[in-house]
Amino acid sequence: MVSYDDRSLIILGVVMSVARITTVTFESNEAADIAAAAFVPNAPSDFPEAGQLIAVQADGNINISVTLYENNEAMEIATATKNKVMDSIQGIVSVDTKVGSVILNHSN
Repeated sequence: MVSYDDRSLIILGVVMSVARITTVTFESNEAADIAAAAFVPNAPSDFPEAGQLIAVQADGNINISVTLYENNEAMEIATATKNKVMDSIQGIVSVDTKVGSVILNHSN
């Protein structure tokens, strides 16, 4: 069941209200590939607070992660892990992070 009200998106009875979108630009495609290879297998266990994790590689040297959390508290708990993961990655040129309210999460 999916429903929406003025405050949150509800997916299968779980409120998913906060999204963190992190865009990381690397100095090369190879650096992005190495980072993705390290991040993807560990992300589900590294971020148990996340209700949903999506990782996208774009333009070869850009990795984008979209993480949905039930609330700000859950996201803040995951922030320490996020910072540790980011500090361990080599070849980062820039990081842009946006946080916002989930207003649509459609899946077929």
